[in-house]
Amino acid sequence: MLKINKIHHIAIICSDYKRSKDFYTEILGLKIIREVYRAERDSYKLDLALNDGYAIELFSFPDTPQRLTRPEAQGLRHLAFEVDDIKNTRELLVNQNIDCEEIRIDETTQKQFFFCSDPDNLPIEFYES
Repeated sequence: MLKINKIHHIAIICSDYKRSKDFYTEILGLKIIREVYRAERDSYKLDLALNDGYAIELFSFPDTPQRLTRPEAQGLRHLAFEVDDIKNTRELLVNQNIDCEEIRIDETTQKQFFFCSDPDNLPIEFYES
């Protein structure tokens, strides 16, 4: 059987590189590992870390198609982050002018969670630990 250790990274293509870079670094607090501009592709690649672990590759490409529907489109459904204090997390995001859903309860685990969106409308979930 195949042995997988962990998820290595999640790749996201954004429509506005600066706006998405600011969202993931300034609002969510991910740390920049490396930023590369690839002139031949007119593309940025930003490697981001969460708690010193490689987490997200943020890409920019010219003229990428938009996501057709939300959230049940094929492909990545949402990105989820575990947090210790769900209410404080939501409050901090709302104070940064991020539109957040109300906190809900997962019927299976009884844990609290809520969704917001990144600058390209990718659903982001925050889930209590």
